[in-house]
This record gives sequence, C-alpha cells and structure tokens, in this order.
Amino acid sequence: MTIRVVLVDDQPLVRAGLRMVIAEDPGLRVAGETGTGGEAVRLARELRPDVVVMDIRMPGMDGIEATRIITADPGSPRVVVLTTFDDDDNVYGALRSGASGFLVKDMALPEILTAIRVIAAGDGLIAPGVTRRLIERFARSPGPPPVLRHRTTKAVTDREREVLTLVGTGLTNHEIADRLVISVSTVKAYVTRLLAKLDARDRVHLVILAYERGLVSPTRGGA
Repeated sequence: MTIRVVLVDDQPLVRAGLRMVIAEDPGLRVAGETGTGGEAVRLARELRPDVVVMDIRMPGMDGIEATRIITADPGSPRVVVLTTFDDDDNVYGALRSGASGFLVKDMALPEILTAIRVIAAGDGLIAPGVTRRLIERFARSPGPPPVLRHRTTKAVTDREREVLTLVGTGLTNHEIADRLVISVSTVKAYVTRLLAKLDARDRVHLVILAYERGLVSPTRGGA
C-alpha cells in the first residue's frame, strides 16, 4: 500500500528535495505540501495522509502547535518532526504534543525515507545517538509530558520494565534481544504489551515515559 505524505516546511528547497526523492520511491507519494502550520492542519484533515513531515519554525502557527492540533483529531496521521537538532530546542515540545519522532535535516535522504516508513507502520523513531541527547535535554525541561502525565507503570511486569528501560536508552529490538538473550519476536511482543498497558502512542512515547518514571536518566542512559 502506498504511504501518503504531507510535507510541511517554509523552505521551498527543502520541500522540493524531499518531493523529488519521495517521487522515486514507488511505495511513497506526496499527497500535499505547505509552508505554514495552519495550512498543515487543514491539509491533514482534508487529505488524511499517513504521515506528516513537519518543520518546527514557520511563520504564523509553528510546527509544535500544528502537531498538537493534528494529533488530537481521532484517526489522525502520524507526525514526524523535521528539524535542525542542535539549534531547535522546540523539538521536545513537539514530542510532548504528539509527534511520533523526528528527523534532522542533515540526514541522508534514504534514511529519511526509511524513517517515514517506520512512522507509517505505527512505530516511533528516535535514533539511538539522538536518544541520549534527548534524555539529557529532557532532564533540564520542567514538567512531565502531558501525553504521559497520568500513566502508571504499576501493571508492568519486571521483564516488561526491563524492556522499557532498554527502549528508553535507544536500543533497537535486535539490540534488546541480544542484551536479554531472547528472540526479536519476543521483544516485539513485550513492546506491544507495553504500548497497550501504558496507553502510549508509540515507541517514542515509551522513551519519554522511561525517562519521566526514572527508569532512564542522563547518567544511566544508553546504548
């Protein structure tokens, strides 16, 4: 099935580059594009894409507010933030607003296409190296993320808590399987149960929850 994508960036050259590489992939299609957050909300509701690739800094409504509005709608598309990680602290606000991950603008284009597929498949995406930096920045960011404020880990088993901690450090399913000496399919089953028990949207929110519940910290962080 073709994955339909809406591109949101106030730089036409960025949109053009993404549009060109997506056009070469038979599994992806650009359903629409815009340079403003307000128009992104309208396109998300009108076109019902699978994924919205969202810039942060735009005139008028920024990407954080647009993400919050889009993800609040029932059956909303998944949003992946496109940012310059080193300069844009607002990415954490975007994650709190419901984004399923983020890409950095200097990523190789094939990696961006892979990330779009991962997000469309229902997973979240934060690269392991970026996860460590995310945790460090989160430590200095006041208040728990609203999407997870009322979650509890009381119903989680010891093994599930162990998996949650490793997810929080940025390990992939394969790396977790190696660490715990279990199969990848078993890890996937644990992650699926964690998503259901914690009412988390995707893997990105599991990372945030692992930090917010003290399972992961900048000094204990990851892979």
